[in-house]
Amino acid sequence: MARDQKLTNMIQDVVDRGATSVEEIHRAIADVPLEVMARNGLFEQTAADVRRIQDLSIGAVYDTIREVNHRVTELASQLLEGHANDESRTEGA
Repeated sequence: MARDQKLTNMIQDVVDRGATSVEEIHRAIADVPLEVMARNGLFEQTAADVRRIQDLSIGAVYDTIREVNHRVTELASQLLEGHANDESRTEGA
């Protein structure tokens, strides 16, 4: 049982860290055209507005991915706990 919990926690951590890494890469790539515009003095206010909206939307997407990951981990833990309880009842019968 403890081993199953360790495994689900490890998987959750790996998915969270992976999502954070991908989010950082996504943000860096998405910022490139906005940075070029800003460096060239083009549409400075528009670029700032787009960057703000883009930052919020990218953050929301990856927050949702992490939330789903946490919920899946909770479900997996419950299923594993139920399976372990079923096995112990079967063994005691």
